This record gives sequence, structure tokens and C-alpha cells, in this order.
Amino acid sequence: MEPDPHSAFEGLPRFEPGWVWLVGAGPGDPGLLTLHAANALMQADVVVYDALVDGRILALARPEAERIYAGKRGGKPSPRQRDISLRLVELARAGRRVCRLKGGDPFVFGRGGEEGLTLVEHGVPFRIVPGISAAIGGLAYAGIPVTHRAVNHSVTFLTGHDQTGLAPSSIDWEGVARGAPVIVMYMAVKHLAFIAEKLMAAGRSGGEPVAIVCDATTERQAVLETTLARAPADLAASGLGPPALVVVGAVVRLRA
Repeated sequence: MEPDPHSAFEGLPRFEPGWVWLVGAGPGDPGLLTLHAANALMQADVVVYDALVDGRILALARPEAERIYAGKRGGKPSPRQRDISLRLVELARAGRRVCRLKGGDPFVFGRGGEEGLTLVEHGVPFRIVPGISAAIGGLAYAGIPVTHRAVNHSVTFLTGHDQTGLAPSSIDWEGVARGAPVIVMYMAVKHLAFIAEKLMAAGRSGGEPVAIVCDATTERQAVLETTLARAPADLAASGLGPPALVVVGAVVRLRA
């Protein structure tokens, strides 16, 4: 007898009207969605979704649920974050069950903290539904473990650009270069030449392994293996682009 797929949802939280759930959709593959996330989609009245959310994940929402695009992509016209946050408030105050569907995890470079603070400011109740971050799931799909006992006992995650679109000025590149055996970077391809130069100037070897994983966990996934010194030129020659992860460190060799 086949198991009842709906039995997996028994006992999961009820989505109350007037609430916002900040939901992580994972890095792309619908199979990486959590049960809590699927439960949210099946109950929501409105789904406010990001640019990188797979259409098959959106299809899990109720047919009558409203779908509102709120994607932000670098270099392209995008809604302001403050406007997105206030839209969540407006929808919740109208008594709707609002699923804010975000790629990866809401709190890992996903602006979930900003949206949560706005909801607190306006007295709107909300729940956090964690998701598999691209830096974990995406690298795993590329065959790269973020930690390996024979290689590293720590890993540093950082973003390759700040809210202005420029390379982050607040990052201590010398500290990162000295203290992080493995560095995983989100949204770093635009400023990869600058970042590689900073890391090498701080002592990282130009021959250190680098992998660039594009469209991670999707059927379009592509992986470029290179070195820190060659990464910017090799990336330009490859024709690959965002969305992409960049990982620096000896764990890249384990992909073989």
C-alpha cells in the first residue's frame, strides 16, 4: 500500500489570517523544499516571491492564492526593500495569510531580518521557516563539501556586494584571508577581480583552488574549476554568470 503523502503534514502549524511567514524556498531544486515551507504554500492566501524561486515551487501554492513578484536582481530594475516590507504589512493587515517566499534561507543574505524588523515595528505577527542555503545545498550538488575534517574546521560566508551594489567596504579582507581556510561568497561574480586581488594581496596563493557554481541545484547548473589568480579571466571566457556561488579553498579539490 502506498503511503499517504499528506500524512507528512499532520500536526504542522496552521497558517492564521493576518500572519506573515518568512519562508526559505531553498537554492532551487523543488526537492529541497522543507515540509514547513510546503505547508505554508498550501495554506497561504498570497505568495510574495523572489526572482530565483523555481516555478515548480510556486505551483505548490493553492490555485486561488495570489502571486506577487518581488524579485531583486543586481543591475536590473527592482522594487525597493522598504516597499516590499511595507507591502507585507499591508497584506497582513487586510487579514490575509502572507507567505513571503525567499530563495535559500531568509536569514542568509536574504533580507529576512529587515522584513522581520519591519513586521515587528508594525505589530504584525510572523513565523520564520528556515530553508537550505545555497552555500550548503548548492555546493553539495556540485560535489563540494563546505567542511571536511582533513581540510578545514571553519568556513566563512560573505556577500560580494553591499546594498549599494559595490564590493563591501566593511569586510576585513586581510582578516578573512588569514582566518578562513574556506571562503564561500554569494553574489561575488561582478566584483570577483577586486575580491581576488584583495585576497592575494593579503597572502592567499594565486594557485589556490576556486570553484564557481552557477544556477546551483537546477538543471542549468554549471561548475567552473579554476584558481584564485585565473578566476576572473576564466569566468569571463566561460560566458557563465549569476546567480552564482564562489568557493575558495582546498575543499574544491574534493569535487574530483
